[in-house]
Amino acid sequence: MKIDPVTLASASPRRTELLDRAGIPHIVRPADVDEATIVSPEGHEATAELRARAKAASAKLADGSRIVLAADTVVIVDDESLEKALTPEEAWSMVERLAGSDHRVVTAVALIAPELDLTETRRTSTTVTFAPMSTSEIDWYVSTDEWKGVAGAYRIQGAAARFIPSITGSYSNVVGLPIATVWTMVWRFQSLLEQYSGTTRR
Repeated sequence: MKIDPVTLASASPRRTELLDRAGIPHIVRPADVDEATIVSPEGHEATAELRARAKAASAKLADGSRIVLAADTVVIVDDESLEKALTPEEAWSMVERLAGSDHRVVTAVALIAPELDLTETRRTSTTVTFAPMSTSEIDWYVSTDEWKGVAGAYRIQGAAARFIPSITGSYSNVVGLPIATVWTMVWRFQSLLEQYSGTTRR
């Protein structure tokens, strides 16, 4: 079965690259959502799910696409969600908290098929272990500017990798999309759309 392009409601180049590598065709249509205003009383993971659904719902379906894909990733340490650092000082503080401990990266994925009036969300959690870091190592890492624009102030595929001895779970989830989960969801939606199209043509 041929996979039609999905509409990716994200401007993240990392998510685009992950989809490209997995052979999932897509068209980028970033969502216009104020994430800071979307908070669930049920906790950080539920907030990620609400944000992913809001992004998917707000995105404009691209021509030739029948599915919208959106995601939201949170970094959780000591039951606190680390958002995107806005200053080097904030990034330094975040990395100091992560150093020498485990934390969880949770990505909520939302898919919408408008013509089926169908929405599905799933969460994927990965545990990441950071090695202890000295003050000079944190200083060096912050100086790379890799902390900019990412939750938790690090990118596992970048310079931070040298401080991460192990992870438990999906690597691509930490990068920004749990690809195995995304593929399963897209395949199911595509199958349902094919069945729907076959029914409407009869």
